[in-house]
Amino acid sequence: MTQVTPASRPAPPAEPVLSVRGLVKHFPLTQGILFRRQIGAVQAVDGVDFDLYPGQTLGLVGESGCGKSTVAKLLLSLERPTAGHIFYKGEDISRLSGRALRAVRRNVQMVFQDPYTSLNPRMTVGDIIGEPFEIHPEAAPKGDRRRRVRELLDVVGLNPEYINRYPHQFSGGQRQRIGIARGLALNPEVIVADEPVSALDVSVQAQVINLMERLQDEFGLAYAFIAHDLSVVRHISDRIAVMYLGRVVETGTDTEIYEHPTHPYTQALLSAVPVPDPEASRRRERIILSGEVPSPADPPSGCRFRTRCWKAQQLCAEVDPPLDVPVAFAGATGPVAHPSACHFAEEKQHMFE
Repeated sequence: MTQVTPASRPAPPAEPVLSVRGLVKHFPLTQGILFRRQIGAVQAVDGVDFDLYPGQTLGLVGESGCGKSTVAKLLLSLERPTAGHIFYKGEDISRLSGRALRAVRRNVQMVFQDPYTSLNPRMTVGDIIGEPFEIHPEAAPKGDRRRRVRELLDVVGLNPEYINRYPHQFSGGQRQRIGIARGLALNPEVIVADEPVSALDVSVQAQVINLMERLQDEFGLAYAFIAHDLSVVRHISDRIAVMYLGRVVETGTDTEIYEHPTHPYTQALLSAVPVPDPEASRRRERIILSGEVPSPADPPSGCRFRTRCWKAQQLCAEVDPPLDVPVAFAGATGPVAHPSACHFAEEKQHMFE
């Protein structure tokens, strides 16, 4: 086993390990070749807030182009935010560089989406998993690194004897296990997983998700789990944030989002999830959205979802609904509420059966 101290998944503590406040990332649009001038900006992320607690999983969901992967890159400082703040244990890390950034990255690691392109084909598995020790030599003595790599291979369910093999000699699921082992090498507290199973077969997806859950329980990891597959997100997440066109439109626990969705976009997403029971599928109301997703370079005024929303009124075009207004619904033990960025939010029960 690695040197991480095993820990069971705790209840949410008072302080989050990672906090995002007012996060904004705009990519400039320019015109011209010799004399380039900015003519606009793609608003990939535009005012995102969330908290991630130790030992828990935050699922970030939404359709392609909503800004999920950009948020992942911002959390690792692979992209610099246009505005807003990212706090790691209370320290603003959004504009760190050099040694200070390197120290944070030791505790906040990433698992990439595509296991076929995220591993260097010219490096052996031992070199790939051991590369973090070259950047952070204090994490493992030089003579001990090969033993640590073998331990990491065993932790993720691969034969330690595979240490001298190359990525092309592994299946997609095995490659993603190698990527997870690389992410675990420095004993991080947070792992940002950017659609880690979307490129895998369904049966292999389940194996990788089960592995990630086991590692979380064993090592007390916190996951920022980014995906578009709502069934996968529900299986692994403690809390969920739904994104649309660069903004979080609804957030809550997995039960609140899946059994009591209040934002029209969340309800539309859930209505499209396949149900294995034909009878339940016939009973469920399918919500078909009209129109296309607006361009993030020219988003609608007010509520960004209003151009596709069946509840839209004039107020929606004039006033951008805040996310911090909780929408109450009747829970098993009394009234419960979770934030939903909609002027006309209302509960729609049992959409995901």
